[in-house]
Formats: sequence, structure tokens, C-alpha cells
Amino acid sequence: MLLIRTPVASLLVVDAIKEWIQEMLADSTVSNLSGMFDATNSKLSEISVNVGSTPSAWNASVFNMIKGLSETVIIPIAGLILAIVMTLELIKLVTERNNLADLEIAIFLKWILKTAASIILVANCWNIVMGIFDAAQTVVSRATGYVASEHLTTMDMNGLRERLLSMELSEVLSLWLQSLIIMICSSAVSIVVFIIIYGRMFEIYLVTAMAPIPMATLTNSKWGNIGENYIRLLFALAFRAFLIIVCLAIYDLIVQGTVDLSTATTIKNGMWQVLGYTVLVCFMLFKTDGMAKGIFNAH
Repeated sequence: MLLIRTPVASLLVVDAIKEWIQEMLADSTVSNLSGMFDATNSKLSEISVNVGSTPSAWNASVFNMIKGLSETVIIPIAGLILAIVMTLELIKLVTERNNLADLEIAIFLKWILKTAASIILVANCWNIVMGIFDAAQTVVSRATGYVASEHLTTMDMNGLRERLLSMELSEVLSLWLQSLIIMICSSAVSIVVFIIIYGRMFEIYLVTAMAPIPMATLTNSKWGNIGENYIRLLFALAFRAFLIIVCLAIYDLIVQGTVDLSTATTIKNGMWQVLGYTVLVCFMLFKTDGMAKGIFNAH
């Protein structure tokens, strides 16, 4: 009897081990799938909240430091540049009139008005810059609803564990390995999203710190292209947030319903498709910088 029972007992032990392994892999797979895009979704939600923030609202400490540096270090330099630019402007206006032989009072009035306008622009450059970002923030705030956190990628896990347990052990093992790889990739993608959002804000602070200098050249006929390009750059940086929001809205709509959890094949295909879309949206988020500058012809 012992010889007869031993093989049966061995089979029971093997089946029990296989069942335990399959249950463990199924639980781990469900956990990987359910949390696969938690990190990415968290960063996308962070973008939808932070991308529409003005420089003053995003980080008050950094904003005050940049503003202080601009007012104490850059404005004196801008004043010197303004003096040079307007002196050259006066010389040009005078010499154009037949080498001082045909002077009119209107020439000096024109120069005084341009100089006064330049001084006002330099003195109020921070109000002008923040006005641009406030206008963009109004537009972006209306678009953030498209990528609200509750609309980001989620998966219905009801019955998934039971379907995994009904599959072959090899299929469950394959799905577990793939879900683990994709979860790691998704974590890396979330880092990319972090770099995009914070890199944009760093660029905004660096550009706005230099605001008085290009503002000092804005009214000059020869140097004015510096100030004009700077204004276009500010609009590009500000409205890039809108393009980012649109990218996230498109991603949200495409991904919804992509994953079908009915069979092993559809689970596998769905996971890789969603990961592909996530990598694609990160690539497009990087592209929004060039798109915004192209739209406003900034360089």
C-alpha cells in the first residue's frame, strides 16, 4: 500500500507546489498591473496641477530670489544698455537729417517718447512678464479638466486573479515577467515626466531673470528684434503649458479601454500598448518645447 500511495502523494505535493506558485504569481501580476501606472499617473496629475501655475505661484521662494537678483543685478545693466541704445538712436535720428542741417523739434520729441517708453518697460518688466504668464494660466486652467487625476489610466481588476488561476502556469509566469518589466519601465517614464515639468519651470525662471535687458532694447529700431524675440519666447514658454495639457488629454482618451483582461494574449498586448502610448506621450511632451517656439517664431 505504501508503494501505491507514494506516487500519488508525490503528485499531490507537486500539484500543491504548482498551485502555490501560480497563486503567488497571480497575486503579484495583479499587483503589478494595478500599480503599473500609479507612478506615471501621479506625475501626470502633478503636471495638470503644476503646469498651469505662474512662476510666482509655483515656488514663491525661488520666484522672490529670481526677482531680487533681477532687480539688484540685471536692472543696472539694463539701464546702462538702455543709455547706450538710446544714445545711438539719437545719433541716428540727428545724422539722418542732412548732417544737422535739417533738424526738427519733432525728432527730439520722438526720441524723448521712445526713451520714456523704454524706461517704463524696464521699470515694469516684471509686471509685463507676469502678465503674459497670467494670461496663459487662464487658458491652461480651462484645459486642465481634460487630464484630471480621476480620468487617468486605470484598469478594472475584477475577476483577473481567477482568470490567471485558470491559465497554465507557464502563461501566468510569462505575464508576471512582462508585467514586472513594464512596471519598471513605467517608473522610468515617470522620471522623464518629472524632468519635463521641472525643466520647463527652471527655464522660465532663468529666462525671466534676464527680463530687463531685452526690454531695454524693445523700442530701438535696430536692436528691437532682441526684445521682440524675447517677448515671443515668453509667450512660447507660457503657452507650452497648453500644449502639454493637450498631449495629456489625447493620451488619456487613447489609453482608456486599451487593456482587455479577458485572455492572456489580450492582457499581454494591452500592457505593451499602454506602455507604448506612455513612452510616446513623453516624447511628445519633449516636442512641445519646439512646437511652442515654432508657433510664436521664437528662437
